[in-house]
Amino acid sequence: MIYLDNAGTTKMFDECVEVGRKFSCENFFNPSALSVEALEISRLLNETEKFFLNKLGALQGNVIFTGCATESNNLAVRGSLRTGDWEYVFSAGEHPSVYNQAKKFELEGFKVHVVPLNEDGQIDLQKLQSVLNEKTRLISVIHVSNETGAVNDLHKICQIKKKICPKAIIHVDGVQSFMKIPFSLAGLDVDLYSFSGHKLHAPKGVAGLYVKNKSALKELFYGGGQQYGLRSGTENVAGIMQFKKAVELIDVRLNFDKVKLMKEKMICQLSKVNGVKIFDFAGSPYILNVVFDGVKGETMLHALNEKGVIVGLGSACSSKKAGNRVLENIGFDKDVIISSVRISFNAYQTLEEIEKACEIIEEVYKNIKERVS
Repeated sequence: MIYLDNAGTTKMFDECVEVGRKFSCENFFNPSALSVEALEISRLLNETEKFFLNKLGALQGNVIFTGCATESNNLAVRGSLRTGDWEYVFSAGEHPSVYNQAKKFELEGFKVHVVPLNEDGQIDLQKLQSVLNEKTRLISVIHVSNETGAVNDLHKICQIKKKICPKAIIHVDGVQSFMKIPFSLAGLDVDLYSFSGHKLHAPKGVAGLYVKNKSALKELFYGGGQQYGLRSGTENVAGIMQFKKAVELIDVRLNFDKVKLMKEKMICQLSKVNGVKIFDFAGSPYILNVVFDGVKGETMLHALNEKGVIVGLGSACSSKKAGNRVLENIGFDKDVIISSVRISFNAYQTLEEIEKACEIIEEVYKNIKERVS
């Protein structure tokens, strides 16, 4: 099997398995309890929080550990909601866990602005600037698009915010950027930053939210007051420690360069195939959009699956719905969207695997075209 849907999820590192066993079967204690063993787990969690702050390049703030990126995004966005004459700004390229909250805000009567994307897949900065004002409460923007790999310029967004609405909160969905592309929160006026474990070879069921100032958020769950009162509930200690182990094993720069070579190789090979169109948004090397003229993307997905190559159709949270909101906003027409697949890499694959995948993709596409022509 050649797995090319890594933006959906990744295979967990073998090293994380033993960590999970250790903190589930040996050091299994509840960090909120008062035994010596429990207090040691609490200390480990505090150290792990500092570890993630360091990896983010954050000079201040806290990390709230959550159950998934959807929860992190909901805590950031819904937790920033306030009554009053406030306005909320989102990009049209947001993941469903953010975008659907924007739609919900509208239904609840709040003033919401959804800023369109440019042809390069990035948020339109001029349009963003035009909707910001002193009433802006929250700006939520994805760092790396889970659909296209386009990278939004956080520095410019922060500069615009500082100029027009310095008191506004900036939330960034960093699920496809954390430990994938070189960056640091140092020097960025980012208040909230979401990230997830299972996109980084850690287990499903653990994620995080960076919070620069805890007073900017309100809790969504009520309980024992764990994690500064912002996320009550016993922490998933095993998952958090597995997440830490996975991050320890990742060399961001080395992996970035390796994946860039994979993407370049695939572009080079598939661009030679008649009827195949490559859409590379010059952003993250981890994500590539490929369009197969005359063949539905879903048809390609299933045919490739039978041949041992797994690709995706976009966000796993919305892949069963017709169309693709993000590609539509960029300007793709319906036929192109229907014929597109999302290919996403991980740094632990080989160039030989990518070459083999390209051969299978070309063979499958030509066979389908012959049958339907």
